[in-house]
Amino acid sequence: MSDEVTTWFARTALPLSSLTAGVSTADLRPLKGILDGVRIVGLGEATHGTSEFFQLKHRLLEFLVEELGFSVLAMEASASAGPAVDAYVCQGVGDAAGVLAGLGFWTWRTHEVLGMIEWMRAYNRGRPEERKVRFVGIDPQQCGDSLAVLGSFLRKVAPDREAGLLSPLRVLAKAYPGSQPGPQRRLVQDAEELLGFLDGRGPGAADAIRHARILVQAADLVTRARQHTDPEQTVFAARDRYMAEAVEELLSDPSTKIALWAHNGHIGKGRSGGAVPPMGQHLHTRHGDAYYALGLLFGSGSFRARRMWPGPCPWSRPRAGAPVTNRIGPARPDAVEAQLATASPGDHLVDLRSAANAPTAVREWLNGRHRMRSFGAMVPRWIYRFNLSPASLAEEYDGLAYVAVSTGSHPLPTS
Repeated sequence: MSDEVTTWFARTALPLSSLTAGVSTADLRPLKGILDGVRIVGLGEATHGTSEFFQLKHRLLEFLVEELGFSVLAMEASASAGPAVDAYVCQGVGDAAGVLAGLGFWTWRTHEVLGMIEWMRAYNRGRPEERKVRFVGIDPQQCGDSLAVLGSFLRKVAPDREAGLLSPLRVLAKAYPGSQPGPQRRLVQDAEELLGFLDGRGPGAADAIRHARILVQAADLVTRARQHTDPEQTVFAARDRYMAEAVEELLSDPSTKIALWAHNGHIGKGRSGGAVPPMGQHLHTRHGDAYYALGLLFGSGSFRARRMWPGPCPWSRPRAGAPVTNRIGPARPDAVEAQLATASPGDHLVDLRSAANAPTAVREWLNGRHRMRSFGAMVPRWIYRFNLSPASLAEEYDGLAYVAVSTGSHPLPTS
């Protein structure tokens, strides 16, 4: 990165006075102009196990809700269990830790996410329904809640059909995407049979039909292949498409504004790192500048993730092993994170849309191909430190948030 580009980043950076919620938001006020006209803000993360990312997202959510009128937190979490979290934050049904555990993802069972859920509940207390901030899960995985709702409904309207319709689908409570691929895809047929049975049963079946549709999507993901000659037929492409469709459904209300929590790999507007269109690309294609993708990066430190044995396709093996702390030093000099640290070593935000009027060298660098860190819920043992993904910043992101030091998220007790 040339001195001209470094200077632009240093001059453009918006220093963050804090990563934690509940403090003055004076440093965030420039976002009011930056996000004018935006209805969906994608809040990314380079890891699923960084405490500082979760804290910053919580802080940004509070700002978006209180200052900019955002009304929904849509999360890369179980669509099936999302209503239980929403019932807690809106009506106080259940308890925060319990509904969080119900989402089924170890990544979100943390003190940081718990604090955010509790803030949502505190914000909503005493407010009229139309002014409450809602919670929605958008990922068709971990479908135990949907199976329970459907079981209860069928026992009332067709008890003789409950076992026959639901028994083949029980595996969707825990089965993960791509775990049961096959040409017959019988699981999809079973889920579609259930949905067909429920269609036409009147308004009283609306909630059951919604959960049945989740099962159809989950069955599709479970039985899709992870590799295909057409990348858009893979489980990865289907999952991002389904998550984008869930966000689209929320936007049917023209007053809705959404904070969208997901990994950097999902919120990006383009696919320079691979052939699969991410969720953010679908949203950007439909909504243009009304979608703002904010990628979150870090300098050095540690993060939590499960470790897998290295291999050509570690995702094909069953998930195993507890999440552990993975330590990592500063990024190599040519990585995006190192360039950001050189320009502004502290925690900061950069609005990449402002580069439209930047010098030619800046625009060329942003449109170039670079490498940045990207870690999911699992990382390969030993070699994860060297993992870098290709990225074209101008193509994929509207803004970046840089956190100098990452530490592992803090898990909640399992009992």
